[in-house]
Amino acid sequence: MSSGAVRTRVWRNGTVEADDFPFDQISEYLEQPDCVVWADLCAPDADQLTALAEELGFDRHAVEDSGSEHARPKATRYSTHIFLSTYAMRIDESGGVALTHVSAFCLPDALITVRLDDGFDIDEVVQRWDANSDLLKYGKRALEYGLLDTIVDQYFETLQALDDEIEALQDVLFDDAQTDARPLQRRTFELRSALLRARRVLLPMRDLVETVMRRATEGDVTPDLMSYFQDLNDHILRAAEWSESLREMVASIFETNISLADARLNIVVRRLTSWAAIVAVPTALTGFFGQNLRFPGYGTGTGFAVSLSLIVVMCVGLWAVFRRKGWL
Repeated sequence: MSSGAVRTRVWRNGTVEADDFPFDQISEYLEQPDCVVWADLCAPDADQLTALAEELGFDRHAVEDSGSEHARPKATRYSTHIFLSTYAMRIDESGGVALTHVSAFCLPDALITVRLDDGFDIDEVVQRWDANSDLLKYGKRALEYGLLDTIVDQYFETLQALDDEIEALQDVLFDDAQTDARPLQRRTFELRSALLRARRVLLPMRDLVETVMRRATEGDVTPDLMSYFQDLNDHILRAAEWSESLREMVASIFETNISLADARLNIVVRRLTSWAAIVAVPTALTGFFGQNLRFPGYGTGTGFAVSLSLIVVMCVGLWAVFRRKGWL
């Protein structure tokens, strides 16, 4: 096989026997008793996927789905294997949700994973397998659990990061020093898009995990290992519920921000109207006394003092009234 990163490992009776052996030797190990084989392909090309299908007899539809960036999370049974299509999730540099398509071909004694990019660190999965080496005696079912458990844990890390970002937005929401609501609105929209992207993965993942559990129940999984799958199912349900609550919080922030913007606009309009009313008083009086009419005090200092006094008294009176009402 050429191009693309390939990693392999084989366990015999739950103990690591070989690492990074040639991909073409997988069939040889599968013919040997008490062996469990794992192989990982990162960013494979068409030739690698074709060689994968020919080497292990995979269904061509499953192979096509493993190389697609838009395949839906699912678990499908074929005559020789079970195909899992899922997505790893993480926060990218822009604060959005980045997805990596991860596929798994589950053979009776082998697990073959296919990643379309290195956004999902397979080393975390290997470390989890090593940390729970006692589970490897259950064979490839333990490998399936370790892979799915790592992916689901990353869901929680992603949702926690989004939750922290939402809390930060809530603090800014009621900041009186905020004069421009556009950055907050833009970030709120970005968070809504990120959560929508996450939910498109989380909701079908519930069906995938339930399908894996059901197939595991029909197979040779012991009650000890089944408890791990049940815990995994509980985690994905919690993640889906968490994403739903975050979506509601973002929608609430969006609506509250619009309401606050309307309230701030009303305050501004009320203040401008109050000042306009105050300014109208001297405008009206000076306009009246500026007419070529004979009025009491016309052409005398007394008339000027009276007009000036009326302006001052009425403006101060209006200012006091508007101030008491909270309009200024």
